[in-house]
Amino acid sequence: MTHMHGEALRQAIEKIGPLDEDARARALAWQDDLTKVPGSLGDLEAFGVQLCAISGQCPPPVPAPGFVGVFEGDHGVQTNKVSPWPQEITYTMGVNLASGGASVSVLARHAGADYRLYNVGGLKELPEGDHIVNCRVAAGTADLTQGPAMTREQATEALDIGVEAARDAVSSGARALVPGELGIGNTTPAAALIAAYTGRPADAVTGRGAGADDEMLARKTRTVEQGLAANHVADQDALGILAGVGGLEHAAMAGFILGGAAARVPVVLDGVIAVSAALAAVALAPQARDYLFAGHLGPEPGLRVGLETLGLTPLIQLGMHLGEGSGAALALPVLAAAAKIMREMSHFSDGQVSGEREV
Repeated sequence: MTHMHGEALRQAIEKIGPLDEDARARALAWQDDLTKVPGSLGDLEAFGVQLCAISGQCPPPVPAPGFVGVFEGDHGVQTNKVSPWPQEITYTMGVNLASGGASVSVLARHAGADYRLYNVGGLKELPEGDHIVNCRVAAGTADLTQGPAMTREQATEALDIGVEAARDAVSSGARALVPGELGIGNTTPAAALIAAYTGRPADAVTGRGAGADDEMLARKTRTVEQGLAANHVADQDALGILAGVGGLEHAAMAGFILGGAAARVPVVLDGVIAVSAALAAVALAPQARDYLFAGHLGPEPGLRVGLETLGLTPLIQLGMHLGEGSGAALALPVLAAAAKIMREMSHFSDGQVSGEREV
């Protein structure tokens, strides 16, 4: 990129505006006139109303097709053995995902969504391919227990990459965005980010990730505590926290979220890593929160804490904790259904169905 780092980020943050309250009010009245018992579609009704407020239209446009932006990075913190998997898996899974064989590849296809893998911080370049963008800021991060994982400049460059990925996706026709990720060890920086942005202790937000046993979980929790202490997170601004204990993919995902909010399209979050990136995005631009949907609720403790902090209701709950963006990709058709309910159901005021109750 030739321009100054942070330019895309700054433009996106400036563009993120409040939701359309007039459209929200019209949407609530619209829901009450649909041929159903009021409230009987539960959370789908609230999701439909939010889609109206985001788009400024009632009924809302269908948030399809979706686009899954998967951001890949490696982590210096893995020298502390916080994941049972070797770092080479980041590369091999990247190749697998881009060739269509990963969980998120299958679920994106199922949802009719395109997907692309952005290598922002892998240890190795990925082979060139249709679904691969090599845009490495660095070959992995530094060990966050020893000081900042990234410089502020590196974090900013990764944020810019995410913003531009979102902008490209929306200009190519995407109407909903899913931030996804790949990176061995990346639930450790995710836990550190969630702890730092919410003020919760490490043990309340650190989980097993990709299969940590009890001993590894204890070591991982200590590692998160060390990272929070080494980076003095209580004294840092939003960008300082992200650079201190985040990963390059977390930063790029945060940028992708901000880019989606700037374009007024819904952003559907996956698991603990996406939610940690969303907390960073909202710390940088508080109004971005209103453009977020929680794809699902899985068992990672940091996910529940993050969703509570963001005030989000999960679209689905299937006990998934695979990552990549898979839970959010699976949720995309549910969000589309919330819009179609409002677009396609008949109205009491049309007179075909009586809305009067007998008393």
